[in-house]
Formats: sequence, structure tokens, C-alpha cells
Amino acid sequence: MSVRYTLNLRVFWPLVTGLCTALVCLYHALHSSEDARAESPDGADSGFPLLKVAILLLLGYILLRCRHAIRQRLLPGSSRPRGHANFSARSLQEPGLSILLESYYEHEVRLSPHVLGHSKAHVSRIVGELVQAGRARGSPGLITGGALALAFRGDFIQVGSAYEQHKIRRPDSFDVLVPLRLPPQVALEPRSLGTEPSLTPAFRSCFVCALKAPPSPSGASTGQWHRDCKPFAEGFCVDVQGRRHLSATLVLRWFQAHLQRSLATVRYSLEGRCRVSLTPGSLEQPPTLHILPCRTDYGCCRLSMAVRLIPAVHLGDGVFLVAPPPPPSPSGALSELPGGLRAEALWGVNTARQEQKLLGWLQERAPPGACYLKCLQLLKALRDLGARGLDPMAATHWGRILSSYVLKTAVLEVLLNEGGPTPSWDEAHLSECLEKLVKFLRDCLLRRRDLFHCVLGPTGAAAEVGPLPKVLREAAPVDLLAPFDPHSRELAAARLLSTWRRLPQLLRVYGGPRYLARCPAPRSQRIQGSPEDEP
Repeated sequence: MSVRYTLNLRVFWPLVTGLCTALVCLYHALHSSEDARAESPDGADSGFPLLKVAILLLLGYILLRCRHAIRQRLLPGSSRPRGHANFSARSLQEPGLSILLESYYEHEVRLSPHVLGHSKAHVSRIVGELVQAGRARGSPGLITGGALALAFRGDFIQVGSAYEQHKIRRPDSFDVLVPLRLPPQVALEPRSLGTEPSLTPAFRSCFVCALKAPPSPSGASTGQWHRDCKPFAEGFCVDVQGRRHLSATLVLRWFQAHLQRSLATVRYSLEGRCRVSLTPGSLEQPPTLHILPCRTDYGCCRLSMAVRLIPAVHLGDGVFLVAPPPPPSPSGALSELPGGLRAEALWGVNTARQEQKLLGWLQERAPPGACYLKCLQLLKALRDLGARGLDPMAATHWGRILSSYVLKTAVLEVLLNEGGPTPSWDEAHLSECLEKLVKFLRDCLLRRRDLFHCVLGPTGAAAEVGPLPKVLREAAPVDLLAPFDPHSRELAAARLLSTWRRLPQLLRVYGGPRYLARCPAPRSQRIQGSPEDEP
């Protein structure tokens, strides 16, 4: 996605006015110091510099007002009378919405590439040192026996919207996968739960991983392997249906303790650059590394950043096992696991590498000026606007239904159904493309169509992202919105459409320069649909 640097005029003109005022005051302070003793006691000349400063501020204000009047004259539709009979609804709608979207994107959504680049580089250096320290320390304290223990692999993988060019607002949060290395005597046998008929939809995207002996030319007996792996199994596994399965809870517990020891090793060397701290995590929220700017750091991008460090077990072909996604209703969800399954043994799957390849494949085939990533950013902003006015619990549920991953999957699904970005995705048709995505999300929420994972299952884009492990190729596709009950999905669809219809008013209130408040308002932003679309 091409990035353009634009001048923020709301900041530029007050800054120029203040700078000129400071220069005038400095000039008079320097040139009047020699004549201070010769001035009259009553200070008759003291008003002259103040008068100049007042005149300068007045000129700056007049300049701003003149620019405001010129922009008002140049706005589309501003020269037409309000009661013009031939001014159609579409001519009222499109220019005003396009201007509002562009202004909101530039002032509230778009990230500065300069600041984002500095932030990513800073995160990469800090996390790199932490991971290398963790690899050098090994894993003392939990398991005796040397090799039979988890360890850091030594690298890390940057994932998420900040590295896929669709992050919005502030570059202050990042996601990083930290791959773990299993002992050479241990292998995993993953199994998808998507075909379990008695399992609720909330857990059909999960996996369980049983331990097995790796193929060995020495032909060691199974009993000997069980005895050798007993320390590892007792420290990191739980019993599920008579077999030892790798536990996400126990792995996370070890990971947090190992991160704390590694952080204590590198904290002193980081004191001159930043202050770091670690917040413990849970299955729903991995541990977070907080990076605060040091007081002696005079860099241009002094931001406080939060980096989610996600423990990951490599499954093969760039696919990783991570902690499972949180269930839609935390109360009582874990009690619905049948057949002796335990919540500690559940794993989710992370296909960030494949999704990055898919985005790269789409970008290679996109025409110049394609706006699908911009539409994804505006979809996230639309979701955030829709959360305004909700109580905290309802806002959290709204954010889970329309999570950033669901929105990204919806955009990828629409693009893949069309065979890639077509000329209709040109930036000149931004509002139409955004409306198309809102319609698609409405249909998914109202169960008129499914929203499958863009990589997994037979309907995934496996040909564009490369090979996948066999267990993922054979996994049943799962609708990302299936865990949510029909009533919640209908309410989310109604609120999404209500937010879309009120979008011009919301943009005037919450974003962009205030001169856009006089843009022609669209007479209708209604998406035609069935009666259940109404809020």
C-alpha cells in the first residue's frame, strides 16, 4: 500500500504563528537589553513590542479565516442552493461521504509511516535481545534432566496488523510469536476437533496434541521412551483419554517464568534506552512486555508500547500452535467439553505466515491505487465508532464479534471471491467498496453465508499460500462467527447497519477538521435488506 505524507494544517498554522511570535519576542529581548537603562521610568515604550505581537497574532487569525472561507467555497455542492430541485440524492451522498471518509482517514485512522517504522525497529531490537537471553539461559528450575525441557528457539516472528499494513491510529501495540523448541526425544501428534459432533462451535477450531515417540533408527522400546520422557510429561502435559497431551496452560506458566528470568538478565543493558516491565498473562491474554521511553531518550518517537509475547509451538510449514481463542461466553463454556477433554489441553492455530503471503499475493495482482487495505482500516474505525455509547460488557462483546481478525477475513474472502483486486477497488470508489464490505458482513452475521477461515480447510487459499501440514489440510472448515448465538449476531448486524447509516454524522462529530461539518449530508445511507436489518 502506497503511503503519502500529508500536512496536518490544523497543527501547521498554529505552530507557524507561535514560532513567529517567539522570534519577535526574542528579537526585542535581545535588542532592547542594551537600551533598558535608557528607558523612561514610567515604561512608556513597553507597549510597542506587545503591539507588534498582537498585530502578528491578528494577521495569523485572519489568514486562517481566509483559508477556511476558501475551502468552504471549493467544497463540492457548496455553491448550490439548498432547495435546488435537480440536486439528486446521489450527488448529495457521494461527495460528502467521500470527503468525510478521506478526512477521517487522514486525521484519525492513518498511521505515520515514519513513527511506525521507528516503533517496529525499536520493538525488534528489544525483543531480539530478550529472546536471545532466554535462549542462552535454557530452562533451569522446572525439570531435571537437561535436554528434556522446553527452550526458546532463538528467533521471533512479528505478526498482526502492524506488519500487514492495516494498523490504525497509534503504533503502540504489537504482537510477536516466540517459537519454542521441544526436546528431540518428543514429537507431537496434533488432532483437529472440528469433526467432533458433541462439541460446541466455540471449540471446533481448536486442536489437541498428544505426545508420541519420534521415528528413531535405534529402535528404542516404547517403555523406555515413556521412562525417558516422564519428566517432560509431568511438567508440561495433562492426561486426556488415557494419553499425555501437551498443555497450553502449563506451557504458558513456564513461558512466563522464563521470560521474567530473561528480562532480569537484560534489564540493566536496556536502562540507557528504555524501561521495560512484564505483565503476566493468561490463556485469553498472553504476557505483555511494556516498553517505556527513558527520560534521557531524546528520539523523535518517544512512545510507550505494549508487546504481546505469544508462546508458539511449531507445527510445520510455518504454522504454529498457540493458546486457543477465548470463548464468546466465559461463564460455563469450559464445562461443555465432552469425552474427557480438558480445557488445559486445547490449542489454537496461528497461520500468520500464510496470511502475510496471501496479502502479498493480492498486492502483486492489485492495480495501482487499490484501496482494499484502506477499506479494512476504515472498517475497524467503523467498528470502533459503533462501540461508542455501549456499556463496557456490551462493547467487549461487540468487539469480539467484529474482531480485527473477522474483519480481515471478510475483506480477504470478498477479494478471493472476485479473483483478486479488480479495477472496481480503485480509491475513487472508496465509499462503494466500503458499502460492499458492510453488506457482506451483514449477510455473514445474519447467517445468509458462512465466513470461513481464509487458509484452513478445503475452501482455503492453499494454492496461493504454499503447503500446509496434513492435519490442517484435512481439518473441517469452521465458520468464524459460529461460536456466537443467533440473537447476538442479529443485534450486531443491526448495530453495524445503524452505524453505517449514521456514519456521516458520526464522522462530523468525532473526526476531521470542523469545517467539514457543513458538507452536504447524505439523504440516505440505508442498505436495502429484510426487516430484521432494522435496529
